[in-house]
Parts: sequence; C-alpha cells; structure tokens
Amino acid sequence: MYLQHFGLSHPPLDKQTKTPLWDDGLMAERQTRFKWLLDSPGIGLFTGEPGVGKTAILRQLTQDLNPHRHHLIYLPETDFSRVDIYRGLALALGLEPAFRRAQVWRDIKNHIAERVTVKQQLPVWIVDEAQNLQMAFFRDFPAFLNYEFDARNFMTVWFVGTPALIQTLRKAPMASLYSRIQVKLSVQGLNDPAQYKALINHAFNAVGCQQTLLSDSGYELLRQASQGNPRTSGILLNT
Repeated sequence: MYLQHFGLSHPPLDKQTKTPLWDDGLMAERQTRFKWLLDSPGIGLFTGEPGVGKTAILRQLTQDLNPHRHHLIYLPETDFSRVDIYRGLALALGLEPAFRRAQVWRDIKNHIAERVTVKQQLPVWIVDEAQNLQMAFFRDFPAFLNYEFDARNFMTVWFVGTPALIQTLRKAPMASLYSRIQVKLSVQGLNDPAQYKALINHAFNAVGCQQTLLSDSGYELLRQASQGNPRTSGILLNT
C-alpha cells in the first residue's frame, strides 16, 4: 500500500531491485581492477565489515560478463570441509565429484585447463564469506592453482569476506597464498552525513519517488541508527 501512496514502482531498498548502485566515487576504480584480474587471471581479495555492500558491488561488477568468455561461479556456502568446497566447485563446473580429494582436484584442474585452452572460457570463482573457510583450504590452495610448473593461471578467484579474512591470510602458514593475491579491494561503511543522504536519495529517486520523504534530522537519525547496525548501509546498497 505504501508503494502506491508514495508513487514508488517497487521497494527502494529491496534486494531484488535492478537499480544501479549508488556510486561512492570508487566504482570506476573497482571496475578497472576487476577487469584487470579478468585479463590477467589470478587471486583477488575483497573485504569489508558485514553489510557494507561487498556482494552487491560484485553482483554489479559481474552482471555484464560475457558468458562465452567467462564462466561465473558464485559460492556463498563456505563453512564446510575443504573437500566439500572442491566438490561444490566440481558440481558448478558440471562434473560428477569424486569421493577422494586427490581425484576431485585432478578432475577439476583437467576440466579447467581444457575449458581455457580449447573453449577460451575463463572460470571466475567468487568465494563469499571466505573468512569461514578452513585453514587447510587456504594452505593447499596455491598447489591447486599450480599449472605447468606454475607458469600459467587458468582461473580468476575472488575471496570475499570480513577484515578477519585479512588477518587469517597474513599468518605465516598462508604466506604462499597471500603472496599470490594480485588485487585487493575494500569497502567501508558510510559515516559522512552528506554521503549517507545522497545514498538514500539515490535509492528513492531510482524507484520513482518525486517528493522529499525525510527531513535533514530524519537522515541524521537514520545514519546514527546504522552505526549500531552495519548491515543498514548494506541494505541501502541492495545487498
């Protein structure tokens, strides 16, 4: 009923909205660096507090990928064993996962090498909530990426998670993996009142709002409320 009352085409902060994200001034840089990691396959790291919009940003960055050139794989379920993670990757690639990890590895690596060299299609694996991955997964992941005496990179991988992920990857046992990270991105919550107001206005204008719904004090109250709930900013970013 409120949509009709205010003349809105759909909920302005809904997860399903197709409205482009509000640009915090860094979207062009993120787009450039994301594309660079497609052209030069490797590992990317994208971190931020829960709810600040990491997944929404990646959703926007990947929406125009050419499916003939890139095979996008999104994995949000990470609180499992490393074998389960690789089996999930195998299924996403259309493979029947073997029982033993060694065989799953070989099957996936052979499939990826063929996909890249024969079909000219690069797998792009986005691992969300990566802070939940087991240490064992991080330790042996560089070996999984090793092709042709580590001379070629056959896939692009984005590890997405909270700042705790950075601390994990900086530990000595993960030095091999951390040294392979080619692109690092981060996103911060909004503390500037003007930016916060601009974000909210963008969300409402994009769905047809033709009137001012909040006073300046209303914007400030909403901004202050979000400080105790980081996910508020993420909701506004359509995560």
